Amino acid sequence: MKKSVMPVTFDYYFDYNPMKQHKMNQPGKSLGVIGLGGLGHMAVKFGKAFGLKVTVLSTCISKKEEALTVLGADNFVITSYQEQMKALSKSLDFIIDTASGDHPFDPYMSLLKTAGVFVLVGFPSEVKFSPANLLIVFH
Repeated sequence: MKKSVMPVTFDYYFDYNPMKQHKMNQPGKSLGVIGLGGLGHMAVKFGKAFGLKVTVLSTCISKKEEALTVLGADNFVITSYQEQMKALSKSLDFIIDTASGDHPFDPYMSLLKTAGVFVLVGFPSEVKFSPANLLIVFH
């Protein structure tokens, strides 16, 4: 019998644990992954392994082929394309934000279903969002 070894990195820890803790392992639910760096790659892989419908949310069109063909994401959205973002409104059960750079959170909050879960695993220097968006997500 041939044995295989898979290296376990911090990406595993930073994505897998929050995803399990927030019950992002429910097949058939929808997951948005913000950013497609190291953490984003692992979030997509775990999401697919959990049976989730995964949408990658990115600013870079150049990552589309990798997200869809290599990682198996179900959907890819360029966040600056308003029509694409509007089409996702209130459609995601979970969002895991893996982006490390500063970026607005409000556009992503509107993508969550009522009582949706937003988990931040990236390390922006500042987190800014409108508290009113929390009310919208929870009602």
